[in-house]
Formats: sequence, structure tokens, C-alpha cells
Amino acid sequence: MAEKSFKYVIIGGGVSAGYAAREFVKQGVQPGELAIISKEAVAPYERPALSKAYLFPEGAARLPGFHVCVGSGGERLLPEWYAEKGISLLLNTEIVKADLASKTLTSAAGETFKYNILIIATGSTVLKLTDFGVQGADSKNIFYLREIDDADKLVEIIKAKKTGTAIVVGGGYIGLELSAVLKINNFDVKMVYPEPWCMPRLFTADIAAFYESYYAKKGVNIIKGTVAVGFTSNDDGEVKEVKLKDGRVLEADIVVVGVGARPLTTLFKGQVEEEKGGIKNSQISHGLFSLLQTDEFFKTSLPDVYAVGDVATFPMKMYGDIRRVEHVDHSRKSAEQAVKAIFASEQGKTIEAYDYLPYFYSRSFDLSWQFYGDNVGDAVIFGDHDPASAKPKFGSYWIKDGKVVGAFLEGGAPEENQAIAKVAKLQPAASSLDVLAKEGLEFASKI
Repeated sequence: MAEKSFKYVIIGGGVSAGYAAREFVKQGVQPGELAIISKEAVAPYERPALSKAYLFPEGAARLPGFHVCVGSGGERLLPEWYAEKGISLLLNTEIVKADLASKTLTSAAGETFKYNILIIATGSTVLKLTDFGVQGADSKNIFYLREIDDADKLVEIIKAKKTGTAIVVGGGYIGLELSAVLKINNFDVKMVYPEPWCMPRLFTADIAAFYESYYAKKGVNIIKGTVAVGFTSNDDGEVKEVKLKDGRVLEADIVVVGVGARPLTTLFKGQVEEEKGGIKNSQISHGLFSLLQTDEFFKTSLPDVYAVGDVATFPMKMYGDIRRVEHVDHSRKSAEQAVKAIFASEQGKTIEAYDYLPYFYSRSFDLSWQFYGDNVGDAVIFGDHDPASAKPKFGSYWIKDGKVVGAFLEGGAPEENQAIAKVAKLQPAASSLDVLAKEGLEFASKI
């Protein structure tokens, strides 16, 4: 096969790739200079839609509706946009070998691609129960959600097993969002996770208590403090039961698993500086993975290789340490930063260092929350966190060394969310937890 050469190559076709492509065009990339190589069959899209609107029984999101960059209020980049800009969008192309020394990528089909500058945007892949040798985890109708193909399979099974029983394994983002959407599809939903409360990487016990009670009122049965240790299947190989470590056995028509993700860095192992470790934005370590270490411009130890999104650890200027952030907001912004840095370097210019304010959000049922900053130190809850309220609105502040370093808000209006973001960014002094609890959003409005 003929070798193809490009000045710039992005490996990975997720959110980061789409936002990087837009920034390349803004910076003046010339037709024929840029290629995006993706193993997926579709142009970059806003991945968060898959666990939310894609699975709605009515008014479901579908492509081309959520191609990037609509998630941040920008132009929707349809496949023809890439062609119009002279960008080679190479879909259904999986890279199986990366030789960074010779600047060569090789696909599963044997194609070779040469580049001058590479952006690694390979993202993450889901952790599967088969990875841990869980008995029966290869049964049919056990699902994971990462790509649009996964979502399509879920849509198909939801229609086939309508009003059946769904077991959701995991109590994080995927567990909470998919439990809600499965319930909206009239499934009998049970959510199982080993932690003492849901979303333990972010939520305090007080925050979690609200969501668990709210979900219970919606009819979701939450089973905490245990894990799935096995599955049984029927004669057709379809999952029939979920065996829990505490001895309980749950009937199941479908199982959806959300127990974490693994950054895809294997192709580059030993070729650039790596860091072992997990997410460092709280007290826990999320497994031991090889991560690509970058500077504040997302340049790796090789001058012509950049890494963005899930796969990179980078200097967190606000907190004076090195972190990895696994969220769509960072995927977008890190991609843009890398492209700006590439062009600045070529022009002999400099740009400002990446100064990221951690941001996370979620939507489920009629709920919508946002979090900014760092969830460390002492936490205080404020506002109406009664799950029975018609429109609950509450939040939490995190205080460390006398300063407010993190802020969370459920049910906030846009200007209120902007106010808590400002708090987390400026880190104002806080006199006491009691004062913060009493003032609530008023404290944020005064900053």
C-alpha cells in the first residue's frame, strides 16, 4: 500500500480531535496538511450525549445533531466540513503500531502514515468485567458504553427487552446517568456498587444522600456495599442472573457496566516519558496506568509529539501539581491549547501556560449539577437538598487552609453556575463553615 504523509496527524477521533481540527483551521492550517485517524466510523462527536439524550425513549439525540463542536455552543462540524477544509478524515482506521522515532504509524490494514507533528488523542477504553475474570461476564446482553456503536446496541436491546429488568453495575457517572435513562424507558432498574455512597470520587456523603434518595423515589433500587462476582445465562447465552458478593442473586434481562476506564497509551509505551498513577484530583488513585507526561502546552518528552485529553498528565497551575483530568471539558480545552502551542512554536512565539479550572457536570432525570475546583478539605452543604422538593437547589463548598477551593451546585441557573466557578477560581477566604452554610449562594454572588 502507498504511504501517506501529512504535516500534522491526530491519532484518535473523539472529542479532542474535533476541537483540535477547529483550532487548526483557526490557526490557518493549509489543505492537505492535517489528517485525523480514527477507528470509529463517524466524524468526531460529543461523547456525553451517549449516556444522556441518545437513549431517550422520545426525542432521542442522533447524528448529525451532536457532532462537535455543538457541546460548547460552537459550529457543528459535519463530515463535509473536514473535506471543505482539506482535512483528511480517515475513519474505520485502527492504528496498531506507532514508531515515534521514525514518525510512522501503521494501521491494522497495513497502511503506513508519516507525520511531522503528532497529537495523541486516543482517549480511554472501558474496563470490562472480563478483564477481571468475572464468571459469566461474557454472556450476551452485558453492555458497556463508550462509543456510538455501544449506544446503538443499547438502543436495540432497550427496544427488544422493553419494561424488563436492568442491572447497572457501578455508581459513578455512567451508573447514575444510565440508571436514570433506563428508568425513563420503564425498566425495573437496580444499581449495584461497592462504595458506601454513589460518585465517591466527587460527592460527599451529604450530596450523595440527596441523589440516592431522589433515585429511590423515582423507583431505582440502589444496592450498596457489594459487587457483581458472577453471571448466569439462559440456553441462548443471554444473561439471566447477577450474582453478588453478599450472596444475593438478581434477575436480569440486561446488564450495563460502568466501572471505570483505562487510558489508551499502549502504542506509545517506552517511547515518551510516562507517569504511573491515576487521577490525582482527590484522595484516591484510580488504578495504575501508563500516562503520557506533558508540559503546560501538552508537549511530551519528544518535541514533535503532543498528548491531550484522557491520556495526559499535565501541570495543574492552580494547585502546583501534576494531574490527569478525565472529562470532556478538559478534552476540548487541552486540544485547543496543543494546537495553539504548535503554531506558536512554528512562528517563534509563545502562548500562556494552560491554567485549567477543573469542571465536571452531569444531567439525569430533572436534575443538573455542576462542580468547579478541587474537592479537598472540609465540606459544607447549603440550600434545599430535600429529595421531595419540587425544585431542589443546593450546593456545597470545600474549604482548605481557610480558602474555598471547590464549589458544587445542583439546579443552578447559568449566572449562579458562573458565580460558583468564580469562587473556585479565585479561592476567597472563608471565615467558617457555619457562615458558608448560612450564606450559600449569597457568598458566591458577593465574590
